Amino acid sequence: MKPYKPEMAMMAARREFGEHGGVAPSISRSATFTVIDPRTVPEIFSGIKKPDQDGCFLYSRHFNPTVSVLGRYLAAMEGTEAAMCTASGMSAIACTLMQLCESGDHIVASDTIYGGTHALLAELFPRYQIHTTFVDITRIEAVEAAMGPKTRVVYTETLGNPTLKVADIPSLASLCRERRVKLVVDNTFSPMVVSPAPLGADIVVYSMTKFINGASDLIAGAVCADSAFIGRLMDLHQGRVMLMGPTMDPRVAFDIIQRLPHLPLRMREHSRRALAMAQLLEEMQVPVLYPGLASHPQHRLLKSMINKRYGYGGIFAVDCGTLDRAEHLLDVLQNREAFGLIAVSLGYFDTLLSASSASTASEIPAGEQLRIGLSPGLVRVAVGYTGTLKARLEQLRRAVSDVFGTTGTSGAGTPKGS
Repeated sequence: MKPYKPEMAMMAARREFGEHGGVAPSISRSATFTVIDPRTVPEIFSGIKKPDQDGCFLYSRHFNPTVSVLGRYLAAMEGTEAAMCTASGMSAIACTLMQLCESGDHIVASDTIYGGTHALLAELFPRYQIHTTFVDITRIEAVEAAMGPKTRVVYTETLGNPTLKVADIPSLASLCRERRVKLVVDNTFSPMVVSPAPLGADIVVYSMTKFINGASDLIAGAVCADSAFIGRLMDLHQGRVMLMGPTMDPRVAFDIIQRLPHLPLRMREHSRRALAMAQLLEEMQVPVLYPGLASHPQHRLLKSMINKRYGYGGIFAVDCGTLDRAEHLLDVLQNREAFGLIAVSLGYFDTLLSASSASTASEIPAGEQLRIGLSPGLVRVAVGYTGTLKARLEQLRRAVSDVFGTTGTSGAGTPKGS
């Protein structure tokens, strides 16, 4: 079997033009659409005629031409039959899980996930009698032990937020097939780096706000899956995306379409710089988490799953031990060194810094944070690509030396060709 090459699939599909022959797709801002033959309307409502097959559009909460183009590009990139774009990553996750689960059903989820997703599963879904068991996703036996007759979904992130635990997607997919359970993977941290669907995932979800868009100027989400599931999401009677209405604006879709061709280049550079910085910190004997380091417990696993030439992702974490020490590091990195910006989110061209325990993981109780290995002093570094790598490494070295009292070896962490 030939290795999957997402950039080749994406670029092969990027041949859709504007309605007047423009090299970029047109922005269709119409809320509603007309038909020539009045008999077409009931055929659209009954599902006989569809946008992708017949070019028949109904209403932009259902399908929109510009948003549909983005969906086709994402499906090509991910190796799925189809994709649906939504107004946010959380809406993509929530609608997917609500489409798969009914009242009384059960989810097995990784215990290391984004705080908003954790709150959705642990606090909101139980009100609708959908319950979740959180497990260490790196232990397949724990996942299997948590499954029961009402389990419908195993949910994980490829790289856990923020501890960067690596999910063994092929093994999870095999287990889910045996138990007739759907595997849903959030790949927000690792587009291009890992392609979960060719590895066996049933559904791939994204916050496109992050790396895929790359400019931190809009909110967007996506669901990539087979055509049947996307059709269920958009069903006029029971489709969770259709009925709950997290509609993507076509102008947002157009902006992301224009940035997708640059995604492979951006991911390579995010990853190259993250590895160099993680190597520097490791040589300085600073507690650093990055799956590109041979010392990371799941390094070999991730290496077996990655698409070559995209590295190991653009995020690493530094464990400062305490929140006070983490905030000191953040202050030095932003306000003294101008290394990056104290802000949540990731995938921006500037480096974004946050203390996860008090921000993006704050929905997870403190005791649970400690149990899953999330230190109160963990600083998540979402590496950008502004400035020279040499200058950024020196800034990082000075800041870490200030906080940890270590200097390391001169020149450590600088890769060849930098």
